Amino acid sequence: MTSSIDPISVPCFLLAAGRGERMRPLTDVLPKPLLSIKNKSLLAWHLEALSRSGIQKIVINHAWLGQKIEDALGNGSQFGLTITYSPEVSALETAGGIRKALPKLAPDDYFLAINGDVFSPNFPIQDLVGKISQLRKNPSPILAHLIMVPNPPQHPEGDFYLKESKLSNASMSGAEKLTFSGIGLYHRDLFQDLEINIPTKLAPLLREAMAKNRVTGEKYTGPWHDVGTPQRLTELNAAYE
Repeated sequence: MTSSIDPISVPCFLLAAGRGERMRPLTDVLPKPLLSIKNKSLLAWHLEALSRSGIQKIVINHAWLGQKIEDALGNGSQFGLTITYSPEVSALETAGGIRKALPKLAPDDYFLAINGDVFSPNFPIQDLVGKISQLRKNPSPILAHLIMVPNPPQHPEGDFYLKESKLSNASMSGAEKLTFSGIGLYHRDLFQDLEINIPTKLAPLLREAMAKNRVTGEKYTGPWHDVGTPQRLTELNAAYE
């Protein structure tokens, strides 16, 4: 896919502020996104992929044991990136974390956001960033473009309905109900009315935007894993040995 979008102009937000309760006791001493697959942290997997894609500006939020994330990753130079941090005294949820970090992200309009605790080693970041050109053609800005995946065993009911490129919270004839991957493009306007430092969930914002036909999506069938429990982490390390 040929893109007219320069990845350098697109910032990326990595969400790394969660407590990781289901990952205890591993997360009692380490933030969840620093847990490792093949001796490489989940965040390092993301950062290496982002660097290969041409994206250079990264903002990472953190709360629980956040200093360990900064100590591990530094300013990003080891990855050829520029990393800044958006510390949260207590986790602000996804939308709240994004709202706080927006001044540091400073996107022209769209930015990429990826959950720090998902593992998708071959995800085509460049192709996703290339979709920004298409999103910009809409008279009313598309507020989010989400990567959807087949429902995993731990989340069989899925999240949203996808038909062609339209995403809906309500059932549509011929639509497939899929799970949100934690990877997406967002327009800054989706978060502009939120108060700063107020915990705010992402899903209600998305549902409101879906009701106005301002959310699109696509299905991704490559490797993707929600690294949610110690057992899943062990299984992934064995599978990728």
